[in-house]
Amino acid sequence: MTEIKHEIDANFAGRLNILRAGVLGANDGIISIAGVVIGVASATSNIWIIFLSGLAAILAGAFSMAGGEYVSVSTQKDTEEAAVAREQLLLDKDIESAKQSLYAAYLQNGECETSAQLLTNKAFLKNPLKALVEEKYGIEYEEFTNPWHAAISSFIAFVLGSLPPMISITVFPCDYRIPATVFIVALSLLVTGYTSAKLGKAPTKTAMIRNLCIGLLTMGVTFLLGQLFSI
Repeated sequence: MTEIKHEIDANFAGRLNILRAGVLGANDGIISIAGVVIGVASATSNIWIIFLSGLAAILAGAFSMAGGEYVSVSTQKDTEEAAVAREQLLLDKDIESAKQSLYAAYLQNGECETSAQLLTNKAFLKNPLKALVEEKYGIEYEEFTNPWHAAISSFIAFVLGSLPPMISITVFPCDYRIPATVFIVALSLLVTGYTSAKLGKAPTKTAMIRNLCIGLLTMGVTFLLGQLFSI
């Protein structure tokens, strides 16, 4: 019963982490694209230049995010697979050393000597490799993250986040384009700040204010830069 509960908790935590990563990816899309389109709109009123600049920034940012996630998760997956191979080799070569290794891992993770011995014996009757990998490395056995899933999720999250600034900068009339975009982006950042804080069980007010300040600073800097080169 305890093992089932542990597995359910681990799966739920994994889903929460994925969701939180998606929210943070969308947040990156909001801030990055808002900075680009505000800066370009500050320099020119030509809607096609603004649109193409925003579109190029969306594609560059989304592919960069996806590529970074793919490399990061691939490296993590390689490390996890190497850990599994290492423990399997230990089991094949010296099963007693493997038992002592697992026993020591249980002790290190807070079990008493009696409990550690019982858990070790139980693990070696069922699935010693699973126990070794999970206790020694904190890895969910055979639950490796797919790098393609991570890359695609990051790509989609960034694109979704880019939509509020991109749509507002192209839809509103020239005179209201920048202030309307700043307002919409500010609301979007408050939402993502609140959501990420809730998922991470952190103070929501602090996260929302911090997120908003970063976004406003980004848009302010790019606006001033656009003003220097306005045509």
